[in-house]
Amino acid sequence: MTATLARPTMDLFDSWAAAVAEFGGGHIDGAGLNDDAAADRATCADLVARAALYADRAATLPDDRVPCDFFWILDDGEVAGFIAFRLELNDFLRRVGGHIGYSVRASRRRRGLASTALGLVLDRARAEGFERVMLTCDDDNIGSARTIEGAGGVLQDVIDAKDAGHPRLRRYWIPLG
Repeated sequence: MTATLARPTMDLFDSWAAAVAEFGGGHIDGAGLNDDAAADRATCADLVARAALYADRAATLPDDRVPCDFFWILDDGEVAGFIAFRLELNDFLRRVGGHIGYSVRASRRRRGLASTALGLVLDRARAEGFERVMLTCDDDNIGSARTIEGAGGVLQDVIDAKDAGHPRLRRYWIPLG
C-alpha cells in the first residue's frame, strides 16, 4: 500500500465517482462536497474548480469559508478517500471541524491509508509554518481517534455538538514542533 495525495482532477472522475458512491450519500469528511452531492461529472467539475479557488491564497472566498487544500487520497492510483487541510479556523471550524478533515471509503479502510494521508498533510502544515493543528472526530469513531492519537494528537475535550450534527465530538490538537 502506497498512499499518495492528488489535487482534485477530472482525470480521476470515474474513480472519484465510485468513491463518492461508496459512501452512500450524506456527509463525507474532507471531500468538499455538500451532503446530498451527486457523483456526476458536473459535481466533480465544480469541485475541481472550487478546490483550485480555495487553494489560491490570493482568492476572495465567501465570508463563511477559509482557504483550504483539498486532496484525494490515492491507493494504487484509485481514489480511496479524501482529506482537506484548512489553513484557518473560523468559529465553526474552531468548534467542530478543525484544520484537517478526512474520510476513507469502506472498502479501503484498515490499511493505514488515513494515517499515511494524515502524515503527508501534517508535513504540509509544518512546511506552512503551523505549530499545531486541530482535528475532530465523533466520540464513537474509534478508528479515527486512534489515527489522530497515532499522529500525536492530544485530546483537548469531548463536547456535545448535536446542533452541528454530532452527538459527542472529540477535539484534538497535534503539536508539530
